[in-house]
Amino acid sequence: MGTIQETVDAFFDGYAKALLDRDARALAGMYAVPSLIIFPGRSIPVSEARQTEEFFASAWDQYEGIRELGKQLVIMGEAPGSVWVDLTWSYGGRSRERFCYQLVDGPAGYQIAVLTLMAAD
Repeated sequence: MGTIQETVDAFFDGYAKALLDRDARALAGMYAVPSLIIFPGRSIPVSEARQTEEFFASAWDQYEGIRELGKQLVIMGEAPGSVWVDLTWSYGGRSRERFCYQLVDGPAGYQIAVLTLMAAD
């Protein structure tokens, strides 16, 4: 097993691949159940993997034409069984989305337990 940095990097490489492949089921499997999605003024508790799968299946239009994703990640903190990651996604030659992900140990590796939208730099 590699370092936490390598493990987190590999997790988000898989996440990027699932996004680019438009694989809602694979993405849903990367989220813990339960989990929490936090956007300004809105918190979404996720109690079933189906919720996450349906969200991604309905959101593909916003990624129309995107064939490549870049990522810049910083590990913000670690605890036993958990890691917090500040990640900026880029496409089309510029930074587009920034999130804080709390990853927790799941049955097959890390899963996203909390996703929080961050202000873009």
